[in-house]
Amino acid sequence: MTITTPIDSAAVLWSATGADQVDRPLLIIMHGYGSHEGDLFSLAPHLPLEPVIAALRAPLPAPLPVTDGWAWFPINEPGSPDPATVDTAVTAVLAWLDMLPQQPTSVGLLGFSQGGAMALELLRVAPERFSFAVNLSGFVATATQAGDKTLVEHPLPVFWGRGTADTVIPPSAIDRTQAWLPGHSTLTERIYEGMPHSISQDELGDVVTFLREQYPPA
Repeated sequence: MTITTPIDSAAVLWSATGADQVDRPLLIIMHGYGSHEGDLFSLAPHLPLEPVIAALRAPLPAPLPVTDGWAWFPINEPGSPDPATVDTAVTAVLAWLDMLPQQPTSVGLLGFSQGGAMALELLRVAPERFSFAVNLSGFVATATQAGDKTLVEHPLPVFWGRGTADTVIPPSAIDRTQAWLPGHSTLTERIYEGMPHSISQDELGDVVTFLREQYPPA
């Protein structure tokens, strides 16, 4: 039996609390391997104000030599994680979402690297629960998911950004993602010349533009 390590609710960084969360959309942010919840949360001041932002800490301590870092799933073969470990992380995020005292009006996903892979896998497992995904330097995992057929019939918006100088995500994972996304999403794809495994100012600007499209004025 697979034992799911829960998301640490005490470690979640929120852009708003209490009454300020009521009747608002939620944007879940997920960091990359060996990082922490504070990493992408630093982007919050640049993002649209409509959603409440929740930056999650991945449930697994990253192994040494990484210190004070966390992982969504172990790195076995880069870009091709064990499907069972990915499913375990997805289950943990869904369980955390179920336990929120105030359910949001909608839920969007944004992640970098492993967090980007998580954003896509959450969309694939439970497409009815999410409105869009932002995948920054991430990838689609290898296993088929229950919601894949739904996404073919009812594709959701996905932003996929990556750099030409990214040496972390292998070409096989990029090719897999490039083959999968057009048929399972309304895709906005951006490729940044010379950008390594990181987020550039140009990419951040494109992400903000994409997010504003997901949160049109009332």
